[in-house]
Amino acid sequence: MLQKSFLSFFLGTTFAVNALAQDVTEQPTVEVTASRVSETVDASLADVSVITRADIDASAAPDLLDLLRLQAGVDVARTGGAGEQTNVFLRGTNSNHVLVLIDGVRVASANTGAFAFENLPLDAIERIEIVRGPRASYWGSDAIGGVIQIFTRKLDAPHIAASYGSYRSADGSAGIGAQSADGGFSVQVGARHVGGFSATNPAAGPYVYNPDDNGFQNHNVVAQGDYRLAAQTLSASLFRSEGTQSFDNGDPGQGISHTLDQAVGVNLEGALSDAWQHRLSVGTSREDIDTPAFQSAYTSTREQIAWTNDVALSTTQHIVGGFDYAHDRGVSIDDSGFGAPYDVARNNRGVFAGWRTQASDLDSEIAGRYDHSDPFGGAFSGSAALGWQAGDGVRLTASYGTAFRAPTLNELYSPGYGGYYAGNPALDPERSRTAELGAEITLDAANEIAAHAFSTRVHDLIDFSGGTLFQAINIDRAAIDGIELTHHWRAAVWSLDDNLTLQNPRNADSGAQLLRRPKQKFTSVLERALGARGRIGAEFVYSGKRQDVDQVTLGAYTLVNLRASYALTAAWRLGLRLENAFDRDYELAHGYNTPGRSGYVELIWQPPH
Repeated sequence: MLQKSFLSFFLGTTFAVNALAQDVTEQPTVEVTASRVSETVDASLADVSVITRADIDASAAPDLLDLLRLQAGVDVARTGGAGEQTNVFLRGTNSNHVLVLIDGVRVASANTGAFAFENLPLDAIERIEIVRGPRASYWGSDAIGGVIQIFTRKLDAPHIAASYGSYRSADGSAGIGAQSADGGFSVQVGARHVGGFSATNPAAGPYVYNPDDNGFQNHNVVAQGDYRLAAQTLSASLFRSEGTQSFDNGDPGQGISHTLDQAVGVNLEGALSDAWQHRLSVGTSREDIDTPAFQSAYTSTREQIAWTNDVALSTTQHIVGGFDYAHDRGVSIDDSGFGAPYDVARNNRGVFAGWRTQASDLDSEIAGRYDHSDPFGGAFSGSAALGWQAGDGVRLTASYGTAFRAPTLNELYSPGYGGYYAGNPALDPERSRTAELGAEITLDAANEIAAHAFSTRVHDLIDFSGGTLFQAINIDRAAIDGIELTHHWRAAVWSLDDNLTLQNPRNADSGAQLLRRPKQKFTSVLERALGARGRIGAEFVYSGKRQDVDQVTLGAYTLVNLRASYALTAAWRLGLRLENAFDRDYELAHGYNTPGRSGYVELIWQPPH
């Protein structure tokens, strides 16, 4: 009954705005993540959405979490305020089932398999591409739920931004860039300080709860440069973020963690012939975590090289193919005497190919990939997709894909804590299969709706539950069925974006709901332009009940956020944001607090050019 009510509300908002529709012309958005080559979102056979820099600026949001939670099929959980551990779930899969890239470089920790989204400064981002569904046939390990690729800021003029808000939150960034037909450069540095609030409440337990404020500091730099050499372009990018987070470690103690996340990439790309485009990429990523309270530290590094080729066989057919190589290394340091250090490495080699055809009203894609990793041997992933232009403004899609996740270095080799929660070199990779049906309908010049139904099965899930010491073993299975409905409306000065996600993420053996993922989620963003200089908007977020650890049920919650922006002059822009306008109490994780009503103001200077 609840799902029927959400569906009725979604359809009601969709058709209610038809009477106000007016012609609005927008250029198709280009993405490069779904198949590793450039194509427009409306031409992709995958379910793709893009968060642009304009979207980020319009939101005036202080955190990436505020933008990701508005996307269909994306759920977030954070253990406290800014800087605390943040998990992102895509289509109900685990947080380590999402491949995360920064400028094409894999950035998830080789030790844990997770990426620290909390250390990603929002002002350093140019755009975010979200691809839902398995993409292992192109990208290899980790892309079970999908891929999230972050592209860092590319400035073409001087830029300064500063903001201040609740919980003693202060941000600032400054950068400069220039672009020309022969190439260009962009450099930006930023810093953030948040006084914060107590991350925990008494429900977290006496060994965790501490009523003091948990703050966060971050320093970051992003840089890009490129130079055109005839038909080739040589480019490089740098992302580096250093943070210090405080976390509750029981009364009266407080823990401090120092982190470093870094990605560096160098690319050579362009035309090798009239029909052959290529991209040769070399990259490295690093994550350091130093936690003095636990007398432990971890370092994770990855060196990688990739060569991607796009060959046009004709005007209606092209082949994408190439190879990847990665060398992962994980190092742990433990001075507590409770654990034991390790220093291990592994290599992974992968080759992939995809064939895309377009003929009349039909287009199709078949892709396959073979990976070989030192610990577990080989893994094959494949996918097939079909698109049909069923009528004027109606496009139907169907796809099937398999994917896998290689065990992390911790899961394979960690000695654990006094032998507890130790790794297991005999682990098999997790494997999945997903079927999806989609429909994209243009109702008129201003209204577009889309529906994507999916069914995912994951086998050999890795769980620390083996024997009396809880060793890592392959044991669990997951089943996730769902549907995502989206609606976009553009008419004159108004815009409306609705996203409804209905899903059932569960343990296939016990039937229990997977932790911290709701069965229902609805978001809506309504905006109005105020002439050529300003915009005002409202965000509505509803999340259903979720299960958490210790058989706790987290209650459903509703948030309303307000936002506004105004161009004071040609160079100065003011942004305002009011989060949790009705001061609702809610939890994203049991025993951990979330922000109450809070406000933020930002001032941006960028001269016209």
